[in-house]
Amino acid sequence: MSNYPHLLAPLDLGFTTLKNRTLMGSMHTGLEEAPNGYERMAAFYGERAKGQVGLIVTGGIAPNEAGRVGKGGSMMNSKEEANHHKIVTKAVHDNGGKICMQILHTGRYAYHDKAVGPSNLRAPINLYKPHKLTHDEVLQTIQDFADCAAYAQEAGYDGVEIMGSEGYLINQFIAKRTNDRDDDWGGSFENRTRFALETIRAVRKKVGTNFIIVYRLSMLDLVEDGGNIDEVIRLAKEVELAGANIINSGIGWHEARIPTIAMMVPRGAFSWVTAKVKGSVSIPLCTSNRINTPEVAEDILARGDADMVSMARPFLADGFFVQKAMDGKPEEINTCIACNQACLDHIFQGITASCLVNPRACNETELIIEPTTKKKKIAVVGAGPGGMSTANTAAERGHDVTLFESMDRLGGQLNIAKQIPGKDEFNETIRYFGTMMKKNNVNIQLNKRVSAKELIDGGYDEVVLATGVIPRMPPIPGIESSNVMSYVDLVLHKKPAGKQVAVIGAGGIGFDVSVYLTDAGHPFDKEHYLKEWGIDTSISENGGLGTKSEEKSDRNVTMMKRSKDKFGSNLGKTTGWIHKTTLIDRKVEQISGVTYKSIDAEGVTIEAKGKERKILADTVVICAGQDPCRELQAEIEAAGVKVHLVGGADLAAELDAKRAIDQGTRLAASL
Repeated sequence: MSNYPHLLAPLDLGFTTLKNRTLMGSMHTGLEEAPNGYERMAAFYGERAKGQVGLIVTGGIAPNEAGRVGKGGSMMNSKEEANHHKIVTKAVHDNGGKICMQILHTGRYAYHDKAVGPSNLRAPINLYKPHKLTHDEVLQTIQDFADCAAYAQEAGYDGVEIMGSEGYLINQFIAKRTNDRDDDWGGSFENRTRFALETIRAVRKKVGTNFIIVYRLSMLDLVEDGGNIDEVIRLAKEVELAGANIINSGIGWHEARIPTIAMMVPRGAFSWVTAKVKGSVSIPLCTSNRINTPEVAEDILARGDADMVSMARPFLADGFFVQKAMDGKPEEINTCIACNQACLDHIFQGITASCLVNPRACNETELIIEPTTKKKKIAVVGAGPGGMSTANTAAERGHDVTLFESMDRLGGQLNIAKQIPGKDEFNETIRYFGTMMKKNNVNIQLNKRVSAKELIDGGYDEVVLATGVIPRMPPIPGIESSNVMSYVDLVLHKKPAGKQVAVIGAGGIGFDVSVYLTDAGHPFDKEHYLKEWGIDTSISENGGLGTKSEEKSDRNVTMMKRSKDKFGSNLGKTTGWIHKTTLIDRKVEQISGVTYKSIDAEGVTIEAKGKERKILADTVVICAGQDPCRELQAEIEAAGVKVHLVGGADLAAELDAKRAIDQGTRLAASL
């Protein structure tokens, strides 16, 4: 009997049956606009279909030019466009899967000068002010949705998802926040929801009965002047009557100032929202956000919170998530850690999406892992993310791999990252690589500081140095004082800090250390998260916004940096604001443009804005960068052994697991 009977149960939609209760949620990957993008999409989605996903939903495709994400964004408004997509749907169907195309009209979120909306109110996260749609233009947009669905049907898609949440065009019509119209499309709730319902009806009329329509309904807006749960339930009932087959849950607008998918959000934190709608409609309800293991998904379904679970990024991390759950091998699932570094951050930088823990995601056609034709003896030194990915991929290909690690555990710098409150998902990455290296017969030697002589005499064909970095200690007078420590001493070695702490350095490590120092020691759970960020679980009004609880710390922390730019300017595009908000809420002082004069037992003397001052501190934590650790390289190379550098040993920038894993995987694929 399956360990996941609810998750793996089929779902009968009447005219078709889904093989299980998983929905691969829509993600814009950038493949939609990339060279050879359709071939790459076919490989990407085809692999997920082979991995037994119940229903795949593509990234958003616009129904017309105004709805595009940006200039040149993907659109489906012609037979020619439909023909391009046939390679994608064929790949999914050849692998036994089903796929829906998401129809996404961005409305005022469109990043181009043809943006439109129900009103001419500019979004706070956009530079472009939208044109207010006229009555005739609204009708034409509805027709464009219907035509787009028909082209999707012609392209071979099994259905469409109509994007009605996250603050996009349909959601903009529904919410008072973005709809100030006084005609048939604004004012009363009935009028504000008319655009959504007329769109569903038009699509259903155009595609007929045997075609899946998923409607993405914003159940929790998390913005001022957002909807309430009574309105959500009322709309859900109308959505069912209009012809939808599945209602998928949308949580939060893109402009909301509450994290909903980042790593610090507890797993399955929003299934309770979908549960409030359960029983009000007879069609299946799908819940979403931070569901990343089959255990979490099974619990949600077993409780009856929903009929399906939507997982987007987890299928970037592991295309065979469902297959591994079916095979009773959940420990082999490469778990999504919700870091956003290679998926969402890439998209917002105009880079094709991938995955920190799985660099093959969206690169299936060019990063190919295949059995080696010549078995080699390979030594990998250092079991951080770069070393683990190198060792595992090389062993998977059939090489004889030995991994040396001076510590008593795997993970390297991930053992620091996982100690930061809200970042314990890094444990999953260490677990995954440990499981797979054992499966692939990597000879793991912990507590082993291997010498150059041992590597030279060991008969290795290749040596990979993934030895990481050491903290840089800047030349400040007094830096050897007893009250000074590195971030490694503080976080990894648990050296105690006092009540007044000065943090030197404000990159990603400086932010992490400041979060660590000011944490109140509360449990990392859903209840605390909802209180900390002020989410009203009654959703009685105002989009579910409530009052944030005050985070009290027993420490006073001051962050300092030499540069004059804004604090957090180098943090992740989609998560940096969360870290900045957290430290503002915790009243962490931040000083830029600093010249460090000296350190003594009382604190740090600095000069800032032409004035000298003393930052009182009984503890000074240094987060001023890193230097590469390459001490073995010269001697090994001098002996004629080929050496490769991976991760921090190659480039000692900010601690960068994304680059290290990608670099290690690509190196191993080429050996």
